[in-house]
Amino acid sequence: MKKYWELFLAFARVGVMTFGGGYAMIPILEREIIDKHHWATSEELMDYYAVGQCTPGVISVNTATFIGYKYAGVSGGIIATLGVVFPSLVIITVIAGILTSFADVPAVKSAFAGIRVCVCVLIFNAVVKLWKKAVVDKATLAIFLAVFLLSVFLDVSPVVFVVLSAAAGIALTRMGVRGK
Repeated sequence: MKKYWELFLAFARVGVMTFGGGYAMIPILEREIIDKHHWATSEELMDYYAVGQCTPGVISVNTATFIGYKYAGVSGGIIATLGVVFPSLVIITVIAGILTSFADVPAVKSAFAGIRVCVCVLIFNAVVKLWKKAVVDKATLAIFLAVFLLSVFLDVSPVVFVVLSAAAGIALTRMGVRGK
């Protein structure tokens, strides 16, 4: 029972501190899940993000489910998912009740404008961290550039990019372009 409570609280801390969506939670997840509890490695976290990106649902919920499952099986996946969702559910319910009365107040509009800028910075920082861990050689740089350019010019599901990138990674390794 203690490990489930620990799992719930860890993901509730992640959930309550995550502003700006799934990518903004990377630094918080790294501190809580990798550094503090050692439930996953940096590489595993990146893998969970990649899979979570191309599966249905919110990336933060998918990632919590993966890590919870790894740590404590099906029950752990459910507990972690509830933990990461619970703070948002409570906060959004309270805000929804209050915000409708104050949405047109200039100070509230200005606050949201500032929050949007902050979220952009948090997401940018997460991208830089992911970049440092994912783009490690010329082959991964080529995959990155190909996916980036194709995603800018084509309206294709992220699943297609993930599958093609996985195939490219396998092919480049087999051809000896990447280390095993």
